[in-house]
Amino acid sequence: MGAAQSVEDKVREIAAPIAASLGLELAGVEFTSGHGARILRVYIDKPGGVTVDDCSEVSRELSAALDVEDPIPQRYTLEVSSPGLDRLLFGEKDFIRFTGRKVRIKTKAPMEGRKNFHAVINGVGNGCVLVTDVDGKDCEIPLANIEKARLEVEL
Repeated sequence: MGAAQSVEDKVREIAAPIAASLGLELAGVEFTSGHGARILRVYIDKPGGVTVDDCSEVSRELSAALDVEDPIPQRYTLEVSSPGLDRLLFGEKDFIRFTGRKVRIKTKAPMEGRKNFHAVINGVGNGCVLVTDVDGKDCEIPLANIEKARLEVEL
């Protein structure tokens, strides 16, 4: 028997087909807790951006599906939104998609004495994100060591 599936993975399996049926892409899922509140954030996207109606529709359909599947035993608040300009990056496909863009990466374990990187994405290879940091130094950050990654807003 394999490892227990995370809440994010369970919700991703439920939400992806719902988003696809509405012509949307599931950009990511985040389950956070803080100050006694649990929040399930589901990010959707489509070319040209998502509308409030898109978010409402996904929220209605996903809420009904989550009530049936019940992947989260405790109380939580469901939020459905667009990823925004400073979107979170959720995996290899996002790093590939946003190659050439500036990103802030926080690692789970320190690398070269630090956990925070402000860099440009050069690509993905061998399970690592290839970046050049603001000091011009090339780094390979293992995908498995990335706690959080967010695009920088470029105006």
